[in-house]
Amino acid sequence: MKRVLSVLITFAPVWTFNTVVARQSNATSSETELIAKARTIHERLINIDTHDDISTDFATEKDDPGAPENKRQVTLAKMKEGGLKAGFFIVFVGQGERTPAGYDTAYTQAVRKFDAIHRMAEKMYPDRIEIAYKADDVARIVKSGKLVACIGIENGWPIGKDLTKLKEFHTRGGRYITLSHNRHNDICDSANPGEGEPAEEHHGVSEFGKQVIAEMNRLGIMVDVSHISKKSALDAMKLSKAPVIASHSGARAVNDNARNLDDETLLALKQNEGVVQCVALGEFVKARPVSPERQSALSSLRKEFGLPEATGGRGGGFRQAMQSFTEEQLTKFRGRMREVDSLYPLPPVTVAEFVNHIDHAVKLIGVDHVGISSDFDGGGGITGWNNAAETMNVTVELVRRGYSENDIAKLWGGNLLRVWRAVEKVSTAMQKKM
Repeated sequence: MKRVLSVLITFAPVWTFNTVVARQSNATSSETELIAKARTIHERLINIDTHDDISTDFATEKDDPGAPENKRQVTLAKMKEGGLKAGFFIVFVGQGERTPAGYDTAYTQAVRKFDAIHRMAEKMYPDRIEIAYKADDVARIVKSGKLVACIGIENGWPIGKDLTKLKEFHTRGGRYITLSHNRHNDICDSANPGEGEPAEEHHGVSEFGKQVIAEMNRLGIMVDVSHISKKSALDAMKLSKAPVIASHSGARAVNDNARNLDDETLLALKQNEGVVQCVALGEFVKARPVSPERQSALSSLRKEFGLPEATGGRGGGFRQAMQSFTEEQLTKFRGRMREVDSLYPLPPVTVAEFVNHIDHAVKLIGVDHVGISSDFDGGGGITGWNNAAETMNVTVELVRRGYSENDIAKLWGGNLLRVWRAVEKVSTAMQKKM
């Protein structure tokens, strides 16, 4: 009996070790096969990131999107490396004073960014990237081997009170407008009112905002409900004759952040036939504790830029205060913020946690109404998808969760293109009636 036990004891560890090795080998093989499958799917996709910010120096020697050494999250080289075929480059103007002088300033800033995007595509790198003016342009440009630049406008403030500027912005290539940003504007209420502002000013979309949405429908500009208040978003969906988008918003049921959409709003978006582009911005994906060292560094940063003291993480209380910055101040601030992030990083947010938002939205409203966005170079970025070169990691996670190639194609741009085409169809019908 002792000899039998001895034999068992002698050989049992060897059996266990071999089994573990086999399991590890199988796991490694499975992961390799999964990644290979994801790569094949990713290469076939026409994937679109609906929100990529640009600087005031974009498409100049200071911020050259074609320069290999450029540290931007989105460059032409990083798009190619990550298989990101199309991106909406953003004409963003932070909310300022709603006065004739303020409107003129906002308009000038917007035109400067429009010009930069055109300069990139038409003068600097016409052989590498082209602007899409119609939904069908996207596939044509991709087939030609070039990257696709689409243009979105973040904040309707630059139009001032002049509806004719909508036509100008459409002619310049603007294909969606986020109705407001942080702080209320003349179009609607914001999800993040500024310091001293009431929680609601218009109690949704204003009378002027109704005219703006009607004219956007007529021209063929997508209505974007990211950044705006819940009441504003619900109003916009009722007012718009075409489906709307939320260009960069998460699911509030997954992370209770004012910028994310709650389930009622998501269900209304489904009813509207629109699409929510889930965003990979850390603070929208997951709430994270702030270390004392980081809090101290943020306090110092506030003093440096003359901002009021507040608690918060990566952005939070900063976002409203930053509205008063000039573009130069904003660029400097973002640089200093990156230094703080490097020295005292927040707990990581992973691609898997980001895809939790996609999962929730898909389960609630269906895969036909969900998409993907990064908010790169404007605060976006998570571990595993921190620049355009890492884009395939999102596809890998979608494959890991069992999404089919057809569904992944919808999430990565198919749904957005469907909405874009529907907006074009409504525009054509409205203009024929005139």
